[in-house]
Amino acid sequence: MKFLLDQGLPRSTVQHLRTLGLEAEHVGGLGLATATDEAILAEGIARGAIVVTLDADFHAILARSGAVQPSVIRIRMQGLKGEDVGRVINQVVQAIETDLLAGAAVTVTERRLALRRLPLIPKTRHGTNQ
Repeated sequence: MKFLLDQGLPRSTVQHLRTLGLEAEHVGGLGLATATDEAILAEGIARGAIVVTLDADFHAILARSGAVQPSVIRIRMQGLKGEDVGRVINQVVQAIETDLLAGAAVTVTERRLALRRLPLIPKTRHGTNQ
């Protein structure tokens, strides 16, 4: 399983994930530190990687585009060090690996993990899917 870490995450997370047997790269190490969210998603697809971010915009882009890849994990916890982020990602993999491989938008908080399979279908104003 491969991961592409967005700019807001510690670069040291890459090494922590590698010690867990997971492949990882940081956008900063790929010359993509100032890339748009769309470019990072495209890079995730090209690399066959799951994008990990702190940014809610990635899920919104997936919903607007109807994309089925890449999976995106949004971490909604502040102040995590690289080792902590690596641990969170590993826990997510252990819990929902099959969903991540199939395409999913995941949000992780201290208390819960929320998962929606891709493609995301926008809800109508009345809360039902079209």
